[in-house]
Amino acid sequence: MRKFSSYGPISTSLHYYAPRQALIERAVADLVGEDPTQGGHYITVWAPRQRGKTWIIQQALQRLRHDPQYAAFDVVYLGLEHLKLEQDAAGIAQSLASELSYTLALPPHEIRQIKELELLFRRELLQKPLILILDEFDALTEEAIAGIAGVFRNIHIRRQTEADRPTGEKSYLLHGVALIGVQAVLGVENPRGSPFNVQRSLHVPNLTFAEVQGLFDWYTRESGQAVEPAVVERLFYETRGQPGLTCWFGELLTETYNPDRTRPIGMAAFEHVYIAASSVLPNNNILNILSKARQEPYKGYVLDMFRTDEPVAFKYDDPILNYLYLNGVVDWEWDSATVPQVRFPCPFVQKRLFSHFAGELFREGGRLYDPFEDLSDTITEDNLDVRNLLRRYERYLRQNRSWLLKDAPRRADLRIYEAVYHFNLFTYLSRFMGRRDAQVYPEFPTGNGKVDILIRYAGRMHALEVKSYADEFEYREALRQAAAYGRQLGLSEITLAFFVERVDDANRQKYEARYRDAETGVTVTPVFVATE
Repeated sequence: MRKFSSYGPISTSLHYYAPRQALIERAVADLVGEDPTQGGHYITVWAPRQRGKTWIIQQALQRLRHDPQYAAFDVVYLGLEHLKLEQDAAGIAQSLASELSYTLALPPHEIRQIKELELLFRRELLQKPLILILDEFDALTEEAIAGIAGVFRNIHIRRQTEADRPTGEKSYLLHGVALIGVQAVLGVENPRGSPFNVQRSLHVPNLTFAEVQGLFDWYTRESGQAVEPAVVERLFYETRGQPGLTCWFGELLTETYNPDRTRPIGMAAFEHVYIAASSVLPNNNILNILSKARQEPYKGYVLDMFRTDEPVAFKYDDPILNYLYLNGVVDWEWDSATVPQVRFPCPFVQKRLFSHFAGELFREGGRLYDPFEDLSDTITEDNLDVRNLLRRYERYLRQNRSWLLKDAPRRADLRIYEAVYHFNLFTYLSRFMGRRDAQVYPEFPTGNGKVDILIRYAGRMHALEVKSYADEFEYREALRQAAAYGRQLGLSEITLAFFVERVDDANRQKYEARYRDAETGVTVTPVFVATE
């Protein structure tokens, strides 16, 4: 019986997998070319980490090696991660030449500089047209990447000038090339521009819902254990089909936390797994994302993504956003027909980042209230007043601000990042309610800066939407949005917290009036939290 696997390329004989035939067929077609007698294409295969790039190309590799119609080609796959610590570009080229010579049983060649690498691909040396696949190409130094890609470009152009010759009779027999995981380094980080501007691009997307459903249907057929549809829907929502995370959750649900395989896997099991995955279980993919997100200069960009007042436009030629994207920290989607907007890759990653920064910045929270303080205006055994809870938080922030925010990350203008206040509020609420058998957790309905905090207490759900106050127009729009979100949650009331630097009593009284939305019937309670 197969298993779910989230560590490295999967085995089609041991693990559940999505066939992804269209991607494999496209990779094969690009490498072979529309007319195989003339030549193939030089392609980049790219995506953030844990998307299945290597697996796609490995399947294409098997097709090329074992299908008789491709017998006229030599196909070589080389992994380059072992060269990531090598700084000398000529030494990298020599290592590549040695591996290629060994694989093809060629006489050894001494490579003193990168441009001499092209000698290996001449017709006098190779026996067949060659399809070359280089994995982890972006692990190489920038100089080596530019130099080797430049060699490939020169060979490609030379072959094009010999269009009247069949591929096996051209001066160079490098028929097709696939460079895996390299979109970030070809022309973006190289200040001299891309030397490999002849390539086609093969982007590996996340799994579709149908593909994720197919994995669990396959598991059910083999194991006999049903997986409730709501589980698959929630898993896809939380991961957006990211292959590594999808298979990790599959592993946790079907093996690690699956004591009774005679019963269907339901939502209770998923919630248990989700809590474990969010707090106590290590995952290399998540650890890599967290490590990249907290490094400078990337940390400021990540914190800015938790802003609620304006979206961040995605620009692929921005080296910082590019780095975060290729490492799976951010993603993008079309906000309109012309503006791609930065967003987090999936709700699960966003929650892990939110929780990580909240814990990192506010490990020490100080005293929340006096031990003998009367809290009955805020919380009793069967009731919670969220408005008064926010009032208490505002007093807590004002009293402790000098030390609490002393080392908080700041923008270039020395203002504290908006997200810091969201992290602090969440930490405060978690500590305040944590002693009372309550659950406090963040939600991010849109994948960008929108933050909601849900509180389950005394058998009731309380929703708190968090925003920054900008102006009256956005205030009115926020009221309507909060009401719509309240209806989506099935609530008749929702609280809307506005962070603002300062607010006088007159404006507080004016703008904190309860609002009942005519369309939804939901009552919105706005509350201002002054940060200064």
